[in-house]
Amino acid sequence: MHGSAPDPHPSKHGSIPADLPDAVRQLKRATVLVVGDAMLDRYVYGRVERISPEAPVPVLTVDREVALPGGAGNVVRNLTALGAAVAFVSIVGDDQAGSDLTGLIGGQPGVEPWLLVQGGRATTTKTRFVASGQQLLRADHEQASPIHPRLADRLVRIAADAVAATTVMVLSDYRKGVLTGDTPAKLIAAARVAGRKVVVDPRGGDHARFAGADLIIPDCAELTLATGLPTGTDAEIAAAAHALRAAHNFGAVLVIRGEAGVTLVGADDVAGATARHLPADVAEMIDPAGAGDAVISVAAAGLAVGLSLPVVARLGALAAGIAMGKSGIGVVREDEFVEVLTPGRLATRKLASRGQGAERVEGWRRAGHRVGFLAASTAIGEPEVLERARGWCDRLVIGVADGDPAAEVLAEVAAVDLVIRYGAETAVDLIRLLRPDVLVHDPGRAPETVAGSDIMQEWGGTVRRATPGQDTAF
Repeated sequence: MHGSAPDPHPSKHGSIPADLPDAVRQLKRATVLVVGDAMLDRYVYGRVERISPEAPVPVLTVDREVALPGGAGNVVRNLTALGAAVAFVSIVGDDQAGSDLTGLIGGQPGVEPWLLVQGGRATTTKTRFVASGQQLLRADHEQASPIHPRLADRLVRIAADAVAATTVMVLSDYRKGVLTGDTPAKLIAAARVAGRKVVVDPRGGDHARFAGADLIIPDCAELTLATGLPTGTDAEIAAAAHALRAAHNFGAVLVIRGEAGVTLVGADDVAGATARHLPADVAEMIDPAGAGDAVISVAAAGLAVGLSLPVVARLGALAAGIAMGKSGIGVVREDEFVEVLTPGRLATRKLASRGQGAERVEGWRRAGHRVGFLAASTAIGEPEVLERARGWCDRLVIGVADGDPAAEVLAEVAAVDLVIRYGAETAVDLIRLLRPDVLVHDPGRAPETVAGSDIMQEWGGTVRRATPGQDTAF
């Protein structure tokens, strides 16, 4: 191990330990082996200005086309964006897409590619047609059957040699035929012989194939599929992660939870212990695509340089937030981590005037999000109130009077999505403007005396009292 950072025990409320910037700077020293399903991601960008006379479909006038490595290749992209050195072992077909993908992988700095060719096999290609930031259609070409057994044996031999020159092995499974049968078990055994750690990005529910891996990183849907357990709450996710870890002897489980961040259940936890729930600190959700690969890459690089699991998980959560704030499948770079870790960054993005706030809330409503509102006087000094309020909605808005210094403090809290300043208007005026689905009020007041509670019924909203440890609705 090249070095380590102390466990900061970060809280759920988004506090950032002082040593995290140093941890980010260490990632560029990582050496990682990636084995998995390589894909070619094509993007066709253009404009839609008319409907086809041949059928009721939009006509895309193409402006430009972009091709990028996808699947396990996107994990490689993220690792190289962090400055890590990467060996990549995968399979492509003997087609033009395979040739294009080989060139794209080989053209990245710090990558040693081992892309084996299977004759007659189609290289997995996903083509996305995009106009005005929205996907119109995705067309997939793929052959997901298991690769030829002799080719699988060769892949394992190459990976067994390559793992000795790296520190961590990543198994990136997109269920396209590379990591099937006993191939994962052979790869994990090879890593064990070399004394290397194994990080797994699984797909589907058959996690037994990766038994004994040091860290497995499913999302909530994959965790439910693998365990048959619900994953709707923090407690349910923790219980399912403990069950998954115990069932297959995983060193740790890191659950990707979208905007909610990640949950870590590690080797130092026991069944029933409180897991670490770490926020993603998403300033604004734009596109969730690519967030999982960002978490996998940061986790692998972090373990490769000797960072502790809690630090790795915190950086993974931040990486997810950065990735979700981008359009399309992007990568996460060191300078973007530095921006996220700069004090006041969240406050700058979350603070809004009355008009700006109304526009943001309307956008959330169009996207189908449930909006909650509470006044700053309710939240100050009660972080559990904020957590409970955020649990009742998809987006939590705080109303703060102009000049109140609490605005900047509240904007730094991960559970808060937006802080709106208002001047001559009252909180009731702001409630009428925003029309929230949930109004959270001071636990010390009767609901009939809460400003705005009498008008919530006009649009079918609810009023809740966020008493710590209780859940009360009126």
